[in-house]
Amino acid sequence: MKKIKLAIVTPYPPSVITLNEYAYHLIQHFSQKKEISEILLITDKVTEGNPEDHLPETGCPIRVRQTWKFNDMKNLLNIWRTVKQEKPDVVLFNLQFLSFGDKKIPAALGLLAPWILKKSGFPSVVLLHNIMEEVDLSQAGITENKLLTSIFNFIGSNLTRFLLASEIVGVTIEKYVDILRKKYKKQNIALIPHGTFELPEAPDYSRSEGPLKIMTFGKFGTYKKVEILIEAMDKLRNETELDVELVIAGTDNPNVKGYLQDVQDQYADISGIKFTGYVAEEDVPRIFRESDVVVFPYTSTTGSSGVLHQAGSYGKAVVLPDLGDLGRLIKSEGYEGELFDPTSVDSLKDALANVLSNDTHRMNLARKNFAAASSLGMQDITDWYLLHFEKIVANRKAA
Repeated sequence: MKKIKLAIVTPYPPSVITLNEYAYHLIQHFSQKKEISEILLITDKVTEGNPEDHLPETGCPIRVRQTWKFNDMKNLLNIWRTVKQEKPDVVLFNLQFLSFGDKKIPAALGLLAPWILKKSGFPSVVLLHNIMEEVDLSQAGITENKLLTSIFNFIGSNLTRFLLASEIVGVTIEKYVDILRKKYKKQNIALIPHGTFELPEAPDYSRSEGPLKIMTFGKFGTYKKVEILIEAMDKLRNETELDVELVIAGTDNPNVKGYLQDVQDQYADISGIKFTGYVAEEDVPRIFRESDVVVFPYTSTTGSSGVLHQAGSYGKAVVLPDLGDLGRLIKSEGYEGELFDPTSVDSLKDALANVLSNDTHRMNLARKNFAAASSLGMQDITDWYLLHFEKIVANRKAA
């Protein structure tokens, strides 16, 4: 069979747009597949750094076209023009609902790209990391107005219908498959587990030297709030004999710029907190390996968690809020963690104490999470895609 020329529309390092890291690992594995002749990376325009510096060193040829920009009204047209010039066999979109912007019109227009491309004769496959039906718009920093919420949900439903015109729409949580099939009466919806990025050698489960390190990782300010974690860490230190420090790794969510600086100012009197700022891809392993427990201070969830899979791949115990998709995910994929009430500082403090004061329990959680991460790597996910790409290309030739 003829090899596939694959285009992937996605943020990619050094982009700071959500899902850039997922794309990095996805492309690392796609590039090693003998069934692919070339990868065309259609990514966002970055102001600093160069995507070529982050490409795999081996594998099939990869060309980068920096085609679109966050909140640009012309993204739809620019993506269409690039695909029309390059003529790939299949276009894969790595998306969430705010991939193309946090302003409503450019965000919506960008999501029409898979439909436009299909209408132009280019088969599209969409990996959708969240769905509107499960997004809390107020927690995500979009709107708290009830009328606007109704309007955005209506628009989101119609955008979902356009996305479902693609050959396949993959979602990362089984519940999403059920919701979309029931609401939209479509059968081209598939479960594509998130997959584990990279599996290092068997981790060292021993605790770190010096203070026990509590780490959280992400883009903060909307539904990811660190105040509860700082206060829980401070109470843990004051009420127990545990010597702990907190590492807050990551940046502001684009919708809440200045959030982490405000937090630093608010809690300037509490010692033992490190704010790393942006974490470059090459520094991610060190950040995880140096931690003793990874905490998810979320007030809601918007889909599968890449950070959970990373924590598992590095063999780390996790502390999770007892809510929504994270609970379903850990049960369905074999992860295990200490749960806490996301509205209670004391609940989080107790969960941290349960993990950090009992080294046997901490290591048991870490081993179970590594086993869960090891069971489904990105290698398996890319193999799944290839089966469908080949079927799509074959059907197109037969038509």
